[in-house]
Amino acid sequence: MGRRHGGSDRLRGSAGRIAVSTGVAILLSLQASPSKAENRPGGESLAELGRLSIEELANIDVSSVSKAAQPLSDAAAAVYVITHDAVMRSGARSLSEILRLAPNLQVAQITATSQAISARGFNGSAADKLLVLIDGRSVYTPFSHGVFWDAQYVPPETIERIEVISGPGATLWGANAVNGVINIVTRKSADTKGAVLEFGGGALERRGGLQYGGSLGANLTYRVYANAMEHDHSDTASGADARDGWRRRQAGFRLDWSHADDLVTLQGDIYKASEEELTSANQAISGHNLIGRWTHPTAGGGTLQVQAYYDAIRRAVPGRINYRLRTYDLDLQHSFSLGRAHQIVWGGGYRVTDDNFLVQPEATRRQFFSPMGRKQSLSNLFVQDTVSLRPDLKLILGLKLEDDPYSGLEPLPSARLSWKPTDTTLVWAAASRAVRAPSRLDRDFVEYRGSTLFLTGRGFQAETLIAYELGYRAQPSTRSSISVSAFYNVYDHLRSFELSGGGLPIVFANEMEGETYGVEAWGAYQMSDWWRLSGGVNWLLKDLRYKPGSSALAPTTISGDDPKYQVSVRSMMDLGSGVNLDLDLRRVGALPDPRSPAYTELGARVSWAVSRTLEISVIGANLLHAHHPEFGETTANVQLGATGVQSARSVFIDTRWRF
Repeated sequence: MGRRHGGSDRLRGSAGRIAVSTGVAILLSLQASPSKAENRPGGESLAELGRLSIEELANIDVSSVSKAAQPLSDAAAAVYVITHDAVMRSGARSLSEILRLAPNLQVAQITATSQAISARGFNGSAADKLLVLIDGRSVYTPFSHGVFWDAQYVPPETIERIEVISGPGATLWGANAVNGVINIVTRKSADTKGAVLEFGGGALERRGGLQYGGSLGANLTYRVYANAMEHDHSDTASGADARDGWRRRQAGFRLDWSHADDLVTLQGDIYKASEEELTSANQAISGHNLIGRWTHPTAGGGTLQVQAYYDAIRRAVPGRINYRLRTYDLDLQHSFSLGRAHQIVWGGGYRVTDDNFLVQPEATRRQFFSPMGRKQSLSNLFVQDTVSLRPDLKLILGLKLEDDPYSGLEPLPSARLSWKPTDTTLVWAAASRAVRAPSRLDRDFVEYRGSTLFLTGRGFQAETLIAYELGYRAQPSTRSSISVSAFYNVYDHLRSFELSGGGLPIVFANEMEGETYGVEAWGAYQMSDWWRLSGGVNWLLKDLRYKPGSSALAPTTISGDDPKYQVSVRSMMDLGSGVNLDLDLRRVGALPDPRSPAYTELGARVSWAVSRTLEISVIGANLLHAHHPEFGETTANVQLGATGVQSARSVFIDTRWRF
């Protein structure tokens, strides 16, 4: 895994400086408005991409908060929506770049192939408290419960919206939806008819893609796409080649069939990538997935949905690591009304994961999983009732029971109260429980030093969170909107490293606890018909500590490397004659350990719709500095995974042709 996963990670404390080998870090780091389409070949022209009004944005439907469609203005959670138009106007070409648009996320580039993404703290390349879904397909891995961000790519053209919830969502989404949920929803194939050809390049990357959609009958539409992309290496702080360049090929399809009010969707992707590594042969990454979904309206305005998916991934470095994972998932949910006062959604799911992790040739193996392969099942049942106490007052009560293969049955309750004194104002409060279930790394990892057992899991239990939230969302005028939320999180049983009886082996344990609290705020203002400003700010304070009797082998910063604040401002201007100018300014506070200085950076995109079918844009990133670090200048603590290289100034020219 090379440089991203390298470094001489150290656990420090009264027992002295105990070295934890590079191999553990290797394992851990494996880890605006929608456009208005016309029914004509080629879909909407970029010259006609309009922005929804502030009022329309406030009432855009979201589904992640209640697992049923509801206006954003009624959602009792800290949720930010990245719309299709915002994605396209940003010029972002990867999920990490797109997710920077959400002011309630912390996003840091580590290397050209790895990112640190989290909500409300605990960030790192091995971050494990954020659940990410792509059209209902969970993309976390049971190996570490983190996300392989380098394996996730969704063509921006196909994204309908991204719902970003900061705060726990375990009652509906289960374990690991601890600090947030990212739900990526792609567009129906009926909304992407015609062809889109895109190609572009710059000093650091080149890419091209073709997408085509059409009809196979009165009720059946389809979309197919293929993309190829490559990125050059980054530089280290000393100017050396970081050997983190990559190449990727991906293709996919989507079919949507409607009959009466039923909708059946079948979609899938296949990809293959190669990533350079600093100290080894290149890493090969490949995978494929298939999703089937049936949605059926039921009596009383309800909906029944059944979804199944299969997901397979492989990551391999010749002679070092060969990781394979297969996931099979079945999910059912049903929403309905019970009288006038109750809106109920309930359901359940069953998931099987089958993984195998080989590390080094067997004859020289010193770090491994025991067993090397494990087949596990996860099942759950949930119910949530939205009770209308008065026309302006709702109580949302929910409970999920999840049977985890390591920690057993976990209750995940929540209670939310929302008050809507006016049509444009919402005040809400919430209390909920979430867990980060044990991963294979926590329970099954073993490391030997010579004949001595040095590091192992075995007894690790689920990390727990009790969260309290208070929020306010309003539209003070037809030209403005604002959202503010405050939170107080109480964590227990956080992961720590402990000595066994005062000596070896070191074990993964649960001897850290503490609190985090903070405020998140964002809003938008329509300066004029052609100019909109939006922005966000968040503050995060952490008070983590070891429990009495802990070995305290490492500083509490092993839990995550987080800035105390970040601020962002975005300007979207339609200058006329098909010319748009979009600017993104962000300020991110310093990271404590591994240290990174605070930085301010600017992104820009100038686009020109040459005709109804052709658009040319110039996209600049990190324009204020030639280079800067975003995640660490020194060796990372073991739980964080990799430290970063230098994020460089870049310019990319993109051409998009619709026909």
